[in-house]
Amino acid sequence: MKQFLVIAFLSVSFSLSAQKIWTAKQANDWYAKQPWLVGCNFIPSSAINELEMWQADTFDPATIDRELGWAEGLGFNVIRVYLHNLLWETDKDGLKKRINDFLVMADKHKIKVLFVLFDDCWLPDPKPGKQPDPKPGVHNSGWLRAPGPEIVADPTKWSPLRDYTKDILSTFKNDKRILMWDLYNEPGNSEMTDISFPFMEKIIQWAWEVRPSQPLTFATWNSEDKFKRYNEFQLKNSDVITFHNYSDVKKLEEEITMLQKLGRPIICSEYMARTNNSRFETHLPVFKKNKVGAINWGLVSGKTNTIFPWGSKEGSPEPTVWFHDIFRSNGKAFNPDEVKFIKQMTSAK
Repeated sequence: MKQFLVIAFLSVSFSLSAQKIWTAKQANDWYAKQPWLVGCNFIPSSAINELEMWQADTFDPATIDRELGWAEGLGFNVIRVYLHNLLWETDKDGLKKRINDFLVMADKHKIKVLFVLFDDCWLPDPKPGKQPDPKPGVHNSGWLRAPGPEIVADPTKWSPLRDYTKDILSTFKNDKRILMWDLYNEPGNSEMTDISFPFMEKIIQWAWEVRPSQPLTFATWNSEDKFKRYNEFQLKNSDVITFHNYSDVKKLEEEITMLQKLGRPIICSEYMARTNNSRFETHLPVFKKNKVGAINWGLVSGKTNTIFPWGSKEGSPEPTVWFHDIFRSNGKAFNPDEVKFIKQMTSAK
């Protein structure tokens, strides 16, 4: 993260009676009660995207429970999981029941959940119903934006999104199985930099109208100049600081040092891309030393095809070095030494 972003943040004075962001003391008191937070972004291997994970006819508790067991075995205590507004718009009562069922399974495995409400990444035109089969060899060939660019660009279509946000947050606002709420994944991605900002501003207003007991966050993810206003807004309006970093360990350490100046807890909610030199062996010790939470991308190789790198071509053979993920769908580790190292870091038996 560029230093000017941190300086800009520190220069802002807040009226905490007008704003509903936690004070730094509230955030640090909350964080002091947590263990070292370490885990992964999670979608079961049987789902290609958020809709297939959660829709009634493809919700797969057997696979979810089994794979969460593997996460528990690594010593993971948190998972980051994506929802989608279309799930609520088409079956809100069913979605909330399945969220509770999911939380029951996660709690059984001693894992807390960080839910993501909206997303600017990947395919632009989400539709409910049967989802496409994965394209062999293509990274995230079926992942969906939420709600998608057409709606993000049109404030007259935001009313259902407000209702979705407020209903989900209100329903689960005191649920101790939920660690945090990540309100908007990578806002401005997918060439949405000139479009998504007003929508992001609205999301935090809706969330503050509920003000759940769990912390709210927006993860910073890109330090290019065109994202300056996004990063300033995200840092200013997060109870707990979250960020994404797929760079090497030197750049990770630099970003952590900058973010520490904000005086709030820090969690990296996406990292680990082996061929980008973002690895468990190099990065977990840095996170642990600095008391920074660590949530890597991916657990089990499956329909998302995230063992392949960004931009992979259809028909690509399985890479010698996986990009993301830890296990095959049969539970066999991609790299047993890596699994051993993770367990050493988390002190899992």
